[in-house]
Amino acid sequence: MIVNYTEQGWEVITQRAHGLLAAQLALQWRLKDRPERWTETLIAIADHDDAQIELQADDLLTPQGGPVNFKMKKFDAGHCRRLHELAISKSRYIALLMSMHMVFLHTAEAEENPKVKLFLKEQEKVQAKWRRELKISVVQAQKAYELVEWCDAFSLLLAQQEVQPEGRMIGISKGPDGKPYHMRQKPNGSLTVEPWPFEEDHFTLSLDARVLATLQFKNCDQFKNEWAEAAVTEKVWQLEK
Repeated sequence: MIVNYTEQGWEVITQRAHGLLAAQLALQWRLKDRPERWTETLIAIADHDDAQIELQADDLLTPQGGPVNFKMKKFDAGHCRRLHELAISKSRYIALLMSMHMVFLHTAEAEENPKVKLFLKEQEKVQAKWRRELKISVVQAQKAYELVEWCDAFSLLLAQQEVQPEGRMIGISKGPDGKPYHMRQKPNGSLTVEPWPFEEDHFTLSLDARVLATLQFKNCDQFKNEWAEAAVTEKVWQLEK
């Protein structure tokens, strides 16, 4: 989950909600540059964090009793298996993109963790198998994945309240075209992306969040109960060229 500390308490955004926001961004991507397997790419973007269901987890708190932010977590073999199973049950193409995402997330850990290194080698083998079966080149797969990563990165910037004041730019990521993209807030409060990668000149994004007033939880059950009872706040952003 994504956790922001606010004056009212912990703002909590689930991984699945973040994935939905990423899919909203992908849905606006310019038509001429969309991958050929567009529906599956869109589903992969929406589902890339669906294996993380907070209300079913038991590792939601830090030793001090605060909610665990996603950045605090490391490689979890069980989580990766669940993500693989969810993806391959839909399509090999979605599983390919999800596998590439897991490699992207955990490559840095492989240098110090032999289990991660072994996992990444297994993923590279299965990726090659799926590319052969789907008749997709390495370049085609990489371009499609770069859109997944771009939408993921942009969604995380918004969810983590990373919009900069005074119109200052913040980097999003390189897109499938290899160009770096940046976001900034315009004087009217809307957000813009430079260069503009979307089909429409303006659109709206939204995301569900919950604020929990308790700062220190006794256990995961207390956290889950308060999360379930918390009012939902819809965060909304206007984007325009």
